[in-house]
Amino acid sequence: MSLRIEHTLAVVPGFRFSGATCGLKKDGRLDLALAVADDVASAGAVFTTNLVRAAPVEIAAARIAKGRAKAILVNSGCANACTGEAGAVAARVTTAAVAKALGAREEEVLPASTGVIGVVLDEAKVTGQVPALVGSLSENADTFSQAILTTDRGAKVVHARGEIGGRSFMVLGVAKGAGMFHPSMAPLAPHATMLAFLFTDAAADGRSLTDALARVAEGTFNRATVDGDTSTNDMLAVLASGRAGTDRAGGVAPALEEAMILVCDELAKKMVADGEGAEHLIELHVSGLASDDDALRVARTVATSPLVKTAFYGQDPNWGRLLGAAGRAGVRFDPTRAKIVVGGVVIVERGVGKGAAAEAEAHEVMTRASYRVDLVLGEGSGRARYLTSDLGIGYVRCNADYRS
Repeated sequence: MSLRIEHTLAVVPGFRFSGATCGLKKDGRLDLALAVADDVASAGAVFTTNLVRAAPVEIAAARIAKGRAKAILVNSGCANACTGEAGAVAARVTTAAVAKALGAREEEVLPASTGVIGVVLDEAKVTGQVPALVGSLSENADTFSQAILTTDRGAKVVHARGEIGGRSFMVLGVAKGAGMFHPSMAPLAPHATMLAFLFTDAAADGRSLTDALARVAEGTFNRATVDGDTSTNDMLAVLASGRAGTDRAGGVAPALEEAMILVCDELAKKMVADGEGAEHLIELHVSGLASDDDALRVARTVATSPLVKTAFYGQDPNWGRLLGAAGRAGVRFDPTRAKIVVGGVVIVERGVGKGAAAEAEAHEVMTRASYRVDLVLGEGSGRARYLTSDLGIGYVRCNADYRS
C-alpha cells in the first residue's frame, strides 16, 4: 500500500480533541484547544531556535525530554512570550488544571501559545474553560483545528495513510501559521507563529520521534517563508498512540517518517499560501551550484527578498531582482550561465533576458494562485527547494493593525 495524502480531517485511533472560547480573542472566536491521548503516548517535538522563547516553549521543551505526553493544551490570541516568571506560572497553572481534569500528571501536558507578544496569559480565563474542554472531547478535531488559528484565513489539516509491516497506519496533521513565518526549528533548542501537531496511531519511541521530526522540519517547514521572521513560539510536535499495532523496534519506521514528511510539506504549502495578505504561493527551485548547502543559501536569500516578493505580488517577471538576490547570497556562480524559468517559460538564458514576449507569457503564469520558479545557476549537482509567497499591501495592513 503506497502512502495516500488527503486534505481533510480524519479520526486517529487513540486521540480525542476539543475547542472552546475563553475570551483571549477580542472577536469571540474559538481560542482554546485541547488534544488528548486515551493512554499516555510516545511524543517528540522540535521548537523555535529564536533566542527569545515564549514560556510555553520553555516548559514544553523540558517536558518533551521524557518522550511521553498525555495532552497538548493550545491557546491562541496570546503568545505568552516575553512575560517573565508570570508567564511561566500561567503556563504551569493552566496545564496543571488540564492534568487534574484528566487524572494525568502535570508534566504530561504540553503547553503551546500563539498571538500577541508581551502579554501574560490570563490563566483564569483558560482554567475556567477546562471543564468544558474536557467534557466536549471527541474523535473529531474540527474545533481543535479552528481554535489554534490567529490571522489564518482557514484551518490547515492534512492526513496520510500507509502501511508498516502489513498493518495500516495514519498520520493527521493540524497546523496554523500565516505571518511571523520563517520557521527555524531544532530539538530542544533555545528558539504570526507556526504551530503544527501530528497525531499517529503508529508506534515509535519519543527520542526517535524527536530525531525524525528534526529531519522532517529541516526539509519542510524550515524551507518555507512568508516574511522572514522566526517566531518566539514555533513548535512542531507528534504524539503516537501505537494503536495500529506496528512494530516499535528500530525507532521510527521509514514509512512513518515519509508520511510525516508528506503531511508537513502539505501543511507548509498551506501556511505559505495563506500568508498574511498573500495571493500567490511560489515554489522556488535553485540548481546547478557546487553543493546543496550553496543552493539552499541562494534559495533562502531569494525567497526572503522584499524586492523579489513584491515583484511576485505585482505579477511582474522582473528577473533582475531574482538574479540580483542570488548574487548577494555569498555563493559563487557565473551570472553569464544563469537560466531563469517561470512556470515553464524561459525568461533568462545565459544571463540575458529573452525579451518582452517571454516576459508577457511569464506574467500570465504569475497571475495563478501557485506556480514554480527555477533558477539554474550552473552545472553543479547542488540543488534546493524553498516555498515563499508574494508580499503586498495586505501584509502591511494586517501587521500595522495587529494589536489594535
